[in-house]
Amino acid sequence: MKNLIISALLIILIPYFFVSIFVKNPEELKFKYMSNMTIRIKRTATNTIDVVPLEEYITGVVSGEVPISFEFEALKAQAVAARSYVLKQLEYNQNNDYDVVDTVMNQVYLDSDQLKERWKEDYTTNLNKAKMAVLDTKGEYLDCNGSVVEALFFSTSTGYTENSGEIFPTQQPYLKSVASTWDAEVSPVYNDYFYFNLNEFYNRLSLPYNDYVKTEIVNTTSTGRIKQIKINGKLFSGDDIQYLLGLRSTFFTITQDGNNITINTKGFGHGVGMSQYGAQGMALKGYKYDEILKYYYQGVEIKKIY
Repeated sequence: MKNLIISALLIILIPYFFVSIFVKNPEELKFKYMSNMTIRIKRTATNTIDVVPLEEYITGVVSGEVPISFEFEALKAQAVAARSYVLKQLEYNQNNDYDVVDTVMNQVYLDSDQLKERWKEDYTTNLNKAKMAVLDTKGEYLDCNGSVVEALFFSTSTGYTENSGEIFPTQQPYLKSVASTWDAEVSPVYNDYFYFNLNEFYNRLSLPYNDYVKTEIVNTTSTGRIKQIKINGKLFSGDDIQYLLGLRSTFFTITQDGNNITINTKGFGHGVGMSQYGAQGMALKGYKYDEILKYYYQGVEIKKIY
């Protein structure tokens, strides 16, 4: 009788030690979930909340955040960073109605219907690639001194990532500036150009018309991103200019040619944490996902939830 009771308990309890198992059929890899660990996602298009198992959510983020054509090691690095990020959000949002939104306000998440629309006939092949990146890193997250890392990431660096304290209110020990030279080789938006006529330029900035644009950089980060700039005597933050003019980053130069304004930007995103195109460049050079992660997030360890 004692053996029967022990056997019954094992049958009940063992599934809870396994959060996700992949089962392969001839068409598509399927997750089989044996835990109630879920993510509450606010869908901005419908203002509803979807509740999705953790690893399925990570698959939707990997698929939404980077091109599926990325090297497998870069996809794996993205999976671990995304998992770390959402675990931190779970800490922050225990008493809220949702954990994350499905946009760049947190991290981009696409569900199966959205991915079918994006990938068309390549849906199954692409989804399986994303799922395998999640499977190969199942449960892995970044830890620093016993705490889950706030694993920020962004598209493309300027050649360097940023110290978090120069962009956000707090300096984290693992979010320090590092060189990221690979972006220039692989990112299609490493350099970009934006064009305005004088009227549009002044209207967007709510400035009175003037035939000449005078700029004065007041303050920059240690890597050259603009923190404050004066335009015709009015003080703006770099973030204000980026938002008002729809630029890719706060690393920019403004030049005037008669009635035409050209703004050259370098990089894409806030610059803190892992550069996604930098990760792709590293993967192309043969770096493994753990090497990529430990390069962009200084002093971290990779641990497992399960």
